[in-house]
Amino acid sequence: MDKNKNLNVRIEEKLYSRNFKKFGLDLNPVVSIAAGVFFLIFAGFALLNLEKTQTIFETIKTSILSKGGWVFIVSSNFFILVCLLLAFSKYGTIKLGGVNAKTDFSNFAWYSMLISAGMGIGLMFYGVGEPLYHNNTTPPIFKSSNLVNSALATTFFHWGIHAWSIYAIVALALAFFAYNKKLPLSMRSVFYPILKDKVFGIAGDIIDILAVIACLFGLAASLGVGVQQINSGLNYLTGIPYSVTVQVILIIVVTGIATLSVVSGLDKGVKILSKLNIKMAFIFMVCVFLLGPTTYIIKTFLNSFGLYINDLIQSSFFISYKDTSWQVSWSVFYLAWWMSWSPFVGMFIARISKGRTIKEFILAVMIIPSLLSFVWFSVFGGSAIFINEGVGGKLFEVVQNNLPVALFEMINYLEIPAFTGIIQTVLSILATLLIISFFVTSSDSGSLVIDNITSGGKLDSPVPQRIFWACMEGLIAAVLLLIGGEEILSILQTAIITTGLPLAIVIVIMAITLVGSVKEEYEKQEKIKTVRSHKKVRSIIREEENRNEFA
Repeated sequence: MDKNKNLNVRIEEKLYSRNFKKFGLDLNPVVSIAAGVFFLIFAGFALLNLEKTQTIFETIKTSILSKGGWVFIVSSNFFILVCLLLAFSKYGTIKLGGVNAKTDFSNFAWYSMLISAGMGIGLMFYGVGEPLYHNNTTPPIFKSSNLVNSALATTFFHWGIHAWSIYAIVALALAFFAYNKKLPLSMRSVFYPILKDKVFGIAGDIIDILAVIACLFGLAASLGVGVQQINSGLNYLTGIPYSVTVQVILIIVVTGIATLSVVSGLDKGVKILSKLNIKMAFIFMVCVFLLGPTTYIIKTFLNSFGLYINDLIQSSFFISYKDTSWQVSWSVFYLAWWMSWSPFVGMFIARISKGRTIKEFILAVMIIPSLLSFVWFSVFGGSAIFINEGVGGKLFEVVQNNLPVALFEMINYLEIPAFTGIIQTVLSILATLLIISFFVTSSDSGSLVIDNITSGGKLDSPVPQRIFWACMEGLIAAVLLLIGGEEILSILQTAIITTGLPLAIVIVIMAITLVGSVKEEYEKQEKIKTVRSHKKVRSIIREEENRNEFA
């Protein structure tokens, strides 16, 4: 107790004492101002010379992905191994928050929030396009005589346990050091075993600044992609023009909804919207499953999943020798993307996971979202492949020319026996609402994460501060769209990927420090359990003695 008390005092003195409380804000000025200045420099540079900015970041990205691709492949497999060892070893019984910790959310609410924050908008955007693309090429992994199975197994690989193991290891480290070691819920805390009290100084500020920048830019890119698909859906349904102006208006509207969600807090707005997301997504998926080629989807899912399980180890360690273009453009790109998103998603998952055991946490985070993603891609990707063959490749042309509208085109091609036009319109409306809903949950969960980091890891910050960061995300996305339209989003996505390599190295260090600290925590919790067991035995003995004496 004394040790934790002294630690809390040092945190207050070295970290929170540098916070300022003006206009209802409770920010770490170093982290907040530095991240803001970096964004202004980036936006200014892009505004002055858009083409040069794009060339610079493309060159950096190409170099990182082509020369450092092996780092992403090896590190992602290392994270899976660490997660499985922790889950199935004696350390799996450790509770996040201590022996007495209770969970804050039901299992359904917990799954809903981590899926919505992790990949919701991505599943909507790439659900049709990626499997269809792989079906029209020949992926060098998960080879099969049936290209459809290879296409879906490859998609499973990109969106499955490799992605979620990255999130799991980051989230577990953050949750463990926050709830078990009583440190702030912030990226800096994970490095306490190495840096000690230096994490509360400039070294820790640098770590948190990088995390804020990664979160802000990642969310801005996600919001930009999201509004493009919403705009495409509205254009398809109502004829509203597809333009930057409309997209900026959409950002303003969605940011307003997200702000209301953030103000209401994690227990209300974010949780309710996430649960609504999952229910709407389930209804939408079931509708497409029943109205589409149902038998074909079932067969494709089973065969593709079998291929994925059978070839997982071999394909996980595959590194191209000569022609690296496909792997760099797909597998390595995805791994770098998940690495760059890990501070945001990991922080959010950690925030909602107190009271879970390590085994429960790892298996849930790695397996549940992966399986749901597999089913989703089988329904939408399988339907798209089946339809594309029937319409002479027209759907694939849409994917190549206008990816955001591919989902709506697939719905239009569904052969429905009765009320075709009405049902297709209803499905398109449901798809648009679902994209908006996922868009909102990405924004509000992102606001809470950035709020946590910039406040020094505090779980509950003032309402004006939540509003500030929710609005700031929307402002950044809108400004970037106004500066350079879709080109700036491409630059932003490229810039985000460049952070993947250093983050991969950082996460490896996090995993190593986590394993060492978990060992200490296990011994501590076992002692507590032993003491309780002895007390219980003594209590039973006393009760028996009293009973005998009375008799």
